[in-house]
Amino acid sequence: MAGFARNERIRRRADFQLVYKRGTRVHGKLFTLFLLPATDRSSPTRLGIAATRKLGAATSRNRAKRLIREVFRRNKISPGFDVIVVPKRELLDASRTAIEAEYQDAVQRSIRRARGARRPDLAQGL
Repeated sequence: MAGFARNERIRRRADFQLVYKRGTRVHGKLFTLFLLPATDRSSPTRLGIAATRKLGAATSRNRAKRLIREVFRRNKISPGFDVIVVPKRELLDASRTAIEAEYQDAVQRSIRRARGARRPDLAQGL
């Protein structure tokens, strides 16, 4: 079983803040997704998960994080992006296929928004 590599994680608070500030935000029924092109386009796509106590007890937060990591692992996007997912309570009751569908839709919407707003070459390679 392949693990979630250290270089595929957003770990520092400063990195989270940068994605929140400059990234494209997409609200969904199950989560909010932030996406920011990394400064180095060849760096691996990194994932950050912000599961707060509003989501529930530790077991609920951990389950939400496991589901999100699995969806991220199964639906890789091209290298050079930082992705942060903020889960909502509805995510805990959703099936993995529903989470996967919303994740794919949110990533596509986020890239379209970023492409229209900033750089036309942003979605190349997806």
